Amino acid sequence: MERPIRRIAVNTGGGDAPGLNAVIRAVVLSALRRGWEVLGIRKGYEGLLDTSKIVQLTRESVRGLTHLGGTILGTTNRGNPFEFPFVLPDGNVTPIDRSGEVVNHFNRLGIDALIAIGGDGSMRIAHRFAGKGIPVVGVPKTIDNDLSGTVITFGFDTAVTVATDALDRLHSTAEAHERVFVVEVMGRYAGWIALNSGVASSCDVILIPEIPFDIEVVCRKIMDREARGRHFAIVVVAEGAKPVGGELVTRGPKEVDREVRLGGIAEQVAAEIEHRTGKETRTVVLGHLQRGGRPTTFDRLIALRFGAAAVRMVAERRFDVMVALDPPTVRAVPLTDAIDRMKNVPLDSDTVLTARDLGTCFGDGE
Repeated sequence: MERPIRRIAVNTGGGDAPGLNAVIRAVVLSALRRGWEVLGIRKGYEGLLDTSKIVQLTRESVRGLTHLGGTILGTTNRGNPFEFPFVLPDGNVTPIDRSGEVVNHFNRLGIDALIAIGGDGSMRIAHRFAGKGIPVVGVPKTIDNDLSGTVITFGFDTAVTVATDALDRLHSTAEAHERVFVVEVMGRYAGWIALNSGVASSCDVILIPEIPFDIEVVCRKIMDREARGRHFAIVVVAEGAKPVGGELVTRGPKEVDREVRLGGIAEQVAAEIEHRTGKETRTVVLGHLQRGGRPTTFDRLIALRFGAAAVRMVAERRFDVMVALDPPTVRAVPLTDAIDRMKNVPLDSDTVLTARDLGTCFGDGE
């Protein structure tokens, strides 16, 4: 006879995203309703390396969380237990495997299941722990919307809303001063934020990682507008966009247990536009503004649905899975499907085709 579920744990890993607290609230309330105890693991998996960072989650501790950004459990993008950073005597840092400690503490604490909330990196870690015997259910979180297996991830809608609002605001000042504005948005290797915010705010040029751009084509679009009496332009560029035959623009070297930091492409694009067109060109980098603040109504609802669904998966003993939106329902997909490949923007997607029909330039000459 299987041991009944009595105690579960929940953690949040990777970059923060609007809606994390809503998921935590849904997990806690859904679990308490079933008579389970809920432990919160602080800062990703660090709470299972240093158990003093584990907290009890109660109805009172999650009260009023749905509309709040951030995460009450804290998060980190450097805490992969399989490649944990270790400082050598000479000051250099090397990765070491501390996953065995996590498994030992998990079992010693009598935890029956883990609900891991995070993006692609967190889901890969969760799948590896499932292979080491930890019953785990993943909840997809990323503003980049690049996780396979789910139509959308929570946090994405808020990020697009923030970016769209910023782009809308820049139109008036760009027109007043007859300038070109190049706005850099997040998204890493996927162009979902740039695409959706760019189309929604009627940007003239959208540059995304999936479509390498030719700066001459971009400048031609801007000068075509100039010839028609439109003496300004708005260019939105994803941080992972790159020119034809070019490389990603990064900030600093790659660190142990951390992905390379993208950023700086807007400055390069702006410099080229100003040099080639003679138009005064300015840059705006939205950065972490896209991660902060209140989640939109859509993200709140999806986050609550994901959290409650994750608890249902635990109750049904369906592990090594991730909850996913498959409209109109939330269902379970194998974690292997979620991490098998990155979800990039399809070049024949309806949104891309719509943008092209509206005259938006992607820098590829089409």
